[in-house]
Amino acid sequence: MKANPSAGPSGPSDPLAPLAALPGVTEAVDAVRKAVDRAYGHRVMRRRSSEITGEAALRGARASAALAGADWALEEVRRRSDFGSDDEARTVGAALRLTAEAGQLLDIWRNSPLRVLARLHLVAAGGAVPEDTVGRPRLAGEPVTEPFDVPSSLPLPGAEEVAVRLDGLSRLIVAGSQAPALVNAAVVHGELLALRPFGSHNGLVARTAERIVLINSGLDPKAVAPAEVGHAELGRDAYLRALAGYASGTADGMAAWLTHCGQAVELGARESVAVCEALQRGAA
Repeated sequence: MKANPSAGPSGPSDPLAPLAALPGVTEAVDAVRKAVDRAYGHRVMRRRSSEITGEAALRGARASAALAGADWALEEVRRRSDFGSDDEARTVGAALRLTAEAGQLLDIWRNSPLRVLARLHLVAAGGAVPEDTVGRPRLAGEPVTEPFDVPSSLPLPGAEEVAVRLDGLSRLIVAGSQAPALVNAAVVHGELLALRPFGSHNGLVARTAERIVLINSGLDPKAVAPAEVGHAELGRDAYLRALAGYASGTADGMAAWLTHCGQAVELGARESVAVCEALQRGAA
C-alpha cells in the first residue's frame, strides 16, 4: 500500500480499514489492548492515576528526546531546570514542552489537525530556528535538519507533495476511521516522519501527534502508555527500519511499521505497570 493515506474523493470511505487486516496487525492490536487494560486495572492506578500520568509524561519525553539524539538519563531530565544551554538540552526541553502541550490540544485535533501540528512545531522549535520557518510547512528548496529521527536514505518529499499529503492526512483525521486506535496513531506518526513537513523537530512532533491520537481515541485517555518509551526501548535502529518499511508503501513494510508501533505502545504500558508496582512497594 502506498504510504500516502489519502484516498481522495473517489477512494474507499475508510482507507485505513485494510491496514488492520495486514499480517500481524490484529495480534498487535490485541496485545496493546491487554497491556493497556493491565495498566488501567492496577490498584495503584485506580488510586494515584495523576502520579502515573505525570511519570509517564516525563518518561515519554525523555524517550522521544533520546530518539532525537539527546539520550539523557531519566534522573538527569528530572532534576534539570535549564534546557537552553546546548543542542541536547534544547532537544530535551522541546520534548518536555510538547508533552505538556499535547493535553491542551486534544479537542482542536479532532477538527483542525494541521493547526495542532503548527502549534506543536512552534512549541518545539520556537527560538531555535529562524522565526519565519516556525509553525509552517517548509517551502520548495528549504532544507530539513533531522539527523537522528529518520534513515539517511529515506527520500525527502518535495514541498508540493508535502502539501498534498498533509491535506489528505488532515481530511482523514477529521473524517475519522473505524480502524483500531493503534492503526490511526501509527499512520499519523509514520506519515509525518516520512513527509518531514517542517524544517526541523519533525520526529518530536510526530511522536507527540501519535500520543494525541492514542489519548483521543479512548485507548489511553490518561496517557499512561507512552509509545515513545517503547520506541526508545526497541532501539533507534529498529525504529528507523520500521519507518523505512512504512515509507516503502508495501504491505509488508506497512505491517512491519504497525506492529512495531504496537510493540512500542505495549512496552509503554508495561513501563507504567512497573511504576505502579514500585509505588505499591514504596520504592518510587
